[in-house]
Amino acid sequence: MSIFQIRQKTSGAVLWTGSADDERTALDAMAREAGYADYAALPDGLRTAGFETSKLDLIS
Repeated sequence: MSIFQIRQKTSGAVLWTGSADDERTALDAMAREAGYADYAALPDGLRTAGFETSKLDLIS
């Protein structure tokens, strides 16, 4: 698993940070944490505004 961070494109606000297998799984996890079944269940307005998903390379 990798660590992903999801930001709202328009404001740059961090919406979610956590571990996931890939970008799609990260988007689904963000949506579930917000109370939706998955990314596809988010309201159209939110999905249209867009999200920026980044894989974080954390080195200890």
